[in-house]
Amino acid sequence: MGEYRKLWWVLIAVLTVTFAILGVSGVEIYRKAPPIPAQVVSTSGEVLMTRDDILAGQSAWQSTGGMQLGSIWGHGAYQAPDWSADWLHRELTAWLGLAAQETYGEAFDALNVEQKAALTYRLRQEYRHNSLDPETGVVTLSDRRARAVALTADHYEGLYGADPALRQLRDDYAMKEDTLPDGAKRAAMTDFFFWTAWAASTERPGTVATYTNNWPPEPLVGNFPTPENILWSLACVVILIAGVGTLIWGWAFLRRHDDTPLVAADKDPLTLAALTPSQRALGKYLFVVVALFVFQVFIGGFTAHYTIEGQSFYGVDVSQWFPYALTRTWHVQSAVLWIATAFLAAGLFLGPVIHGSDPKHQKLGVDLLFWALILVVVGSFVGNYLSIAQVMPAGIGFWLGHQGYEFLDLGRVWQIALFAGLLFWLVLMLRCMLPALRRKEGGDKNLLALLTVSTIAIGLFYGTGLFYGERTHITIMEYWRWWVVHLWVEGIFEVFATAAIAFIFASMGLVSRRIATAASLASASLFMVGGVPGTFHHLYFSGTTTPILAVGAAFSALEVVPLIVLGYEAWEHWSLRDRAPWMRPLRWPLMCFIAVAFWNMLGAGVFGFMINTPIALFYLQGLNTTAVHAHAALFGVYGFLALGFTLLVLHYIRPDIAFNERLMRIGFWGLNAGLVLMIFTSLLPVGLFQFEASVTTGMWYARSAEFLQQGFLETLRWIRTFGDVVFILGAIAVAWQVVILGLWRKGARA
Repeated sequence: MGEYRKLWWVLIAVLTVTFAILGVSGVEIYRKAPPIPAQVVSTSGEVLMTRDDILAGQSAWQSTGGMQLGSIWGHGAYQAPDWSADWLHRELTAWLGLAAQETYGEAFDALNVEQKAALTYRLRQEYRHNSLDPETGVVTLSDRRARAVALTADHYEGLYGADPALRQLRDDYAMKEDTLPDGAKRAAMTDFFFWTAWAASTERPGTVATYTNNWPPEPLVGNFPTPENILWSLACVVILIAGVGTLIWGWAFLRRHDDTPLVAADKDPLTLAALTPSQRALGKYLFVVVALFVFQVFIGGFTAHYTIEGQSFYGVDVSQWFPYALTRTWHVQSAVLWIATAFLAAGLFLGPVIHGSDPKHQKLGVDLLFWALILVVVGSFVGNYLSIAQVMPAGIGFWLGHQGYEFLDLGRVWQIALFAGLLFWLVLMLRCMLPALRRKEGGDKNLLALLTVSTIAIGLFYGTGLFYGERTHITIMEYWRWWVVHLWVEGIFEVFATAAIAFIFASMGLVSRRIATAASLASASLFMVGGVPGTFHHLYFSGTTTPILAVGAAFSALEVVPLIVLGYEAWEHWSLRDRAPWMRPLRWPLMCFIAVAFWNMLGAGVFGFMINTPIALFYLQGLNTTAVHAHAALFGVYGFLALGFTLLVLHYIRPDIAFNERLMRIGFWGLNAGLVLMIFTSLLPVGLFQFEASVTTGMWYARSAEFLQQGFLETLRWIRTFGDVVFILGAIAVAWQVVILGLWRKGARA
């Protein structure tokens, strides 16, 4: 540890405390997850559904694309409704209609104000009352509510089938005809939807809030923010201000500087050693990165158009072959795959640099890993298609087809294969890193140690996504899913990227290894102190208790704190371009790293905190404001990081070519401008209009066809096309540089 002993102990303490919080809170989530009743019965004794029916319905929902077609408890796609909020409102209005006819002999809308108020009060009392018998596990519904449930179920069975009367609604929701052809599966899926709405309207024993902390906003049943929601939202802001102030003071007084400026070498130190066979073999990885990136961009534009025409692409009905749920699955899944592939390639390039040469059979390992990656990509994409097309045999859809959970859509077999590939990559990396760590010569090894630890974490943490099964309780599944989506992607990758970039620049002699090490260790602690327990800000309303909301709010505020100094980090990266003449060809990788700092501040910081506090997310969860944060943070941060790594590796494995300045300007600024246009001309305005609807009327309305199909909102979605086109042009330019002028070596020096 040496002079970095304090920084290492701080990092170890941060990881120990934060993962302890995550673990203890996980026990709370397991214990307090909303109960799935053994039976749901009516007061007249009719069995309406069983636990097995509800879980079978969860599997049926997963097979249709799950979170890629609408959402549950706010997590998923945005064009179709949130099924929990939509079911709840439809069931409530059905109950009021039945009650009005039985009590007054008229439709509910025809009643006077006093009569409506009386029925609404009775409705709220009935729905918020928890009729679960803890001894038998039986939930009892009134006969009237049982009829309301049946009426609501009829709507969904027709919607997911081919009822001609609901064809326009399917088009509005971007659903294909006969989404779920099997009638028994449709019936079971309605049981699952009912249960998610029941949990969202039934008070948790001993509290005055529902199992989902009163989410979704629904005035009819009294779903308003809880006092704890408001208190912890205020605490979130206070903690943010305190964290920012502490960081600025610490940055000013504790940050180290070199007394003697570094003198850059005459030649790039990374080019002094000959390329190894395993490094030369990385070209095909870069090709896959770019191929998946371009595919993701085009399929994303195709998917966005479905929000306008529903089942058609400029008048051509393509939804029966490539429905919205499928194309959105591929869009999200390809993003994860190409970004992860770029990180793997960067690691495999650094391995021989660290080791000094290729370990025995390293190239063979690199080649085997590549073909394993291709198998996962092709197998998972084909499985997604077969599952959503409903042609995959029953019982294997979850394993080979579609898990139904956003960002972890690939079938479980392909997920296991991807995890095995990551472990194999980890072995290839450790074969290079461990011998270098054991060497007595070579000076300070602390930065390499941090890089090694983050590499191990990348290899292992993806495995947390295997800790749930097809019929695991959705609250528990969400706990583990966010270990991957938040911790693995937003936490571990962030630390790996910080350590890798610092190691590269230190190896080039552009920054002091001492300063790079100290900054990387401090940054890792800052990222993890908020990032680990901050995972729970995704779980405020996913069937968790108030303590989980409190932990998520308190620590997720700290996630924004380290982003405050990213402008300084961007300036430091930019200043490296003048350290030595041989740095000029690395301008565009540096520009990508600068873009990372900018989008980290805007996408993860501003847009992330915009939806981060419990009171904000209560009304914003599942709206287009979430998509704003997702696009700006996922591509803006990790996408540009991946492209920066790709261009950096390309520069070294093809040293005889240089980046075409005109093409790279089009690529870099096209991607940035396209993302800005996409967000500020379409996604954000639509999300803000939805926010107003969610506050004034309810979540069901903000996500309804009635609201989203208004002319001005459709125009805003059309306007997104301009941003998409600019973004696509930028992607094509980058792809042309990497593949045609880089890997195929057909370009001249610029």
